[in-house]
Amino acid sequence: MSRIRVVIADDEPITRMDLKELLSAQGYQVVGEAADGFDAIEMCRQTQPDLVLLDVKMPLLDGLSAARIIYEEDIAETIIMLTAYSEWEFVKTARDQGVAGYLVKPLGESSLVPSIELSVARSKEMRQLKKDIRQVTDRLESRTVIEKAKGLLMSQEGMTEQSAYDYIRKLSQSKKLSMRRVAEIILMRSGGR
Repeated sequence: MSRIRVVIADDEPITRMDLKELLSAQGYQVVGEAADGFDAIEMCRQTQPDLVLLDVKMPLLDGLSAARIIYEEDIAETIIMLTAYSEWEFVKTARDQGVAGYLVKPLGESSLVPSIELSVARSKEMRQLKKDIRQVTDRLESRTVIEKAKGLLMSQEGMTEQSAYDYIRKLSQSKKLSMRRVAEIILMRSGGR
């Protein structure tokens, strides 16, 4: 098991201490502790943990609100809620906030460790999928822009498709710009964006 870096956020000091002890004994690295949602967010900003364990009910800012901010700011890879509340409304809200796991207290090693491992693994898979989707989307958008610029060069400059492509490619190389950026400039120059 790799050293998963963890932030623990719970308003009960004894709970934080127990969790830290349990996690450390299992090879996890506890990189921060917090007693409220604001401190949990700040701790995640500072440490960029692999995992944050958040209690649902905390003073000043509750765990679900903190989870939403942590997820939106992308400052922890995985979020797991730890709570004494198993009502569906809490679970639904947690799901909508980007939470990867939801564990009901009291917690034991036999339920906590497998949940952490599975949640962290699924979160990494989801992050990779999102990254792959962004890359594919970016390539498709680039291709579309390049195709439009080629079409413009073909119609306005009388170039063949291959010569238009070669023109964009050579300009890209000589100006040290991406082909997409060159194509965008060609389209902007002629008002064809």
